[in-house]
Amino acid sequence: MKRIYITSVFAFLTMLFTGCEKDFLDRPPKDKVDAEFFFKTATDLEVATNDFYSMLPTTGVYSDDASSDNIVPLNASDRVRGNRMVPTTRGSGGWSWSRLRDINFFLENYHRVPDEAAKRKYGGIARFFRAYFYFEKVQRFGDVPWYSKVLEAGDPDLYKARDPRKLVIDSVMADIDYAIANIPAEVELNRITKYTALLLKARIALYEGTFRKYHGLGDYEQLLQEAAAASGELINSGAYRLFTAGGPNEAYRELFARNVQDPTETILARDYERDLGQHNLGYLMTAPTMGAWGITKDVINSYLMKDGSRFTDKTGYETMEFYEEMQDRDPRLTQTTAGPNFMVYGESTPEPVNLNGTTTGYRVIKALPSRDQWSASYMDIIIFRYAEALLIYAEAKAELGTLTQQDLDISINKLRDRVGMPHLNLAQANANPDPYLAAMYPNIDGGANKGVLLEIRRERRIELFNEGHRWDDLMRWKEGKKIEQPMVGIYFSGLGAHDFNNDGKTDVFLHDGNAAGAPKEASTIINIQQRPLTNGTSGYLNPFSLGGYFDENRDYYYPLPIEDLRLNENLVQNPNWE
Repeated sequence: MKRIYITSVFAFLTMLFTGCEKDFLDRPPKDKVDAEFFFKTATDLEVATNDFYSMLPTTGVYSDDASSDNIVPLNASDRVRGNRMVPTTRGSGGWSWSRLRDINFFLENYHRVPDEAAKRKYGGIARFFRAYFYFEKVQRFGDVPWYSKVLEAGDPDLYKARDPRKLVIDSVMADIDYAIANIPAEVELNRITKYTALLLKARIALYEGTFRKYHGLGDYEQLLQEAAAASGELINSGAYRLFTAGGPNEAYRELFARNVQDPTETILARDYERDLGQHNLGYLMTAPTMGAWGITKDVINSYLMKDGSRFTDKTGYETMEFYEEMQDRDPRLTQTTAGPNFMVYGESTPEPVNLNGTTTGYRVIKALPSRDQWSASYMDIIIFRYAEALLIYAEAKAELGTLTQQDLDISINKLRDRVGMPHLNLAQANANPDPYLAAMYPNIDGGANKGVLLEIRRERRIELFNEGHRWDDLMRWKEGKKIEQPMVGIYFSGLGAHDFNNDGKTDVFLHDGNAAGAPKEASTIINIQQRPLTNGTSGYLNPFSLGGYFDENRDYYYPLPIEDLRLNENLVQNPNWE
């Protein structure tokens, strides 16, 4: 995709400047030049919409969880600490509208092209990106002004008030429905297709439906039905299936760590290559002074036992040390974090235990590439994948109260099949809701489906871990206070030697200021004066002792910039951000 973007912009500029013989100063305004000289062929439409792909995320897909309760980085983010500030500068803090102008300009002019099929396709792609743009704005700010035209100087709508989120979401859904109806049903790894639009619709409808339900806004049922319908259509299309190469113990990790994606499960990916485009994901995940990402203990606790029973039902689970807690678990656990005898992707020799690059002791290895890419990475980044559709389908049906065992079998249980886990049983889950998860999500409102909803949330957190969904999930479920629950790491029974792979040798040695007794074989030495435990000389690694903070009356939305509020007296700041 990076290559497409660079080429398209170059082509756009070449056509724009070589296609006009007027003196530069005699040219009309840029917008008029674009419309008059550029919107002529299907290729022009393709080139113009290629520029919109730069709106899509890059490494942020795999770094956003470090600003949630899933991962504790070296420095906790402002939104986790409750330290977000009201931005000052106009257009800052996410209140930027330049890309919307680009999209609306395209939509006002693409009709000039006579090719009807091209107009349908690329008009659909533009509307996909407008829906994507506005969905992010609603997630961040709630009510926002809806603009479906290019605003010129002097237009009174420049200073309009924010429109209600329901009006905006209605417009977003109309855009995404147009995209679904008009973009071809093709399997294209690096291009927006009908299938990408179906998944975006399902994502938007699930988010907004559950947000309205749990925040008491009403009118949520239709959205949840649309989420189920869109994800169901994608499932029933047969265009995608789960990636299973390598079997239960390798497929999940392989999906994210491999260099080149394929369209088995991956619906949309950013394309990178060694010589044409690289990113810094490997560095973010391995540099001790950069991120030092550590998975939190309650994520680790959420993985089931391999027989389908709950780890947190086991006697003494709270004080199990590393080797014991890693045994006989959902295979995704040790494909997400470095377990005993961890091997770097592409290697066949176990890596020495190294806790120096992780705050909690639980290293993130999902999407960690081969060692040669740790300083500069070039593996593709997944943006949309089929597994999300399975999770959306099950959750929407459960929230509506219409979920059946057959629904679970075509969704959640397909994910379980990939890793050889027992199926989720609807009746059993509802008869015995997990108290550990219930304490994690006190606002859940599942009625008779509470037990299965908790299990679907477990599955979603595990399957989509480190893919940038967690913060948004907490916001839509009205579970912001989850950020205030302890974010701790590995449990240590005391100072001294600890064997992480059960080979009789010391891997980790803890001391309280004097490391003289540390065996030479120890690969990690921890001074608890620098990396404290929760109970003095024993307990969990405690990298975030101050803890998170979340204001229920403020933090579900972001603040608007001060300059924008001053320039437009019709704008009103979000509650409690004054």
